[in-house]
Amino acid sequence: MAKSAASKTQPTTDLPSLFGSEDPLFSSTLVAGVDEAGPLAGPVCAAAVILDPDRPVEGLNDSKKLSAARREALAPLIRERALAWCVAWADVHEIDTLNILQATMLAMKRAVEGLGVRPELINRTPQGLPAPASAVVKGDARVAAISAASILAKTARDARMAELDKIYPGYGFAAHAGYGTARHVEAIRTLGITPEHRRSFEPVKSMIAGKAAKENEND
Repeated sequence: MAKSAASKTQPTTDLPSLFGSEDPLFSSTLVAGVDEAGPLAGPVCAAAVILDPDRPVEGLNDSKKLSAARREALAPLIRERALAWCVAWADVHEIDTLNILQATMLAMKRAVEGLGVRPELINRTPQGLPAPASAVVKGDARVAAISAASILAKTARDARMAELDKIYPGYGFAAHAGYGTARHVEAIRTLGITPEHRRSFEPVKSMIAGKAAKENEND
């Protein structure tokens, strides 16, 4: 796949409220909607979607505004009807090494590069994407392709956290999906830090520092 540097533009804020936008930036069929999901533990997940205007998916919206059951119902429809879609990841080591912003951009870049169709426009702005990019404020509630991407990213990551719940019982990953709930933090304090916890994130970072300080005191 040919690659070219992404053009940097200011976020687009004046789009019509939901879908079918007449804005010239988003009138192209081959718009790649890109979105991500990921909190205190586990990898960051990004999805890129190019929707088929001849096979619309009814009910798309920001994944955070949809119930889990509705997201799970929409995800296979998106995968079936989209012209192209790809889910990609950046793991915990990459998050801690690069920082969360750069790891998120990396996952997004991987998702776009994994599309079988080259988009004409992308809504996010990582360097090196194979098409011009224009950021959209709250795009997952305004542009259908971005909404679809947010749903695929969220459902894929929830499924991954359910798998981790089986590998690391007691942390509640299936319930809180890795977010820093009181239950999750208490589980970390009681059971310890797993390889899936982001060591650059609080409170894990402070826990590691506190443990190291105590070990130094005992030396």
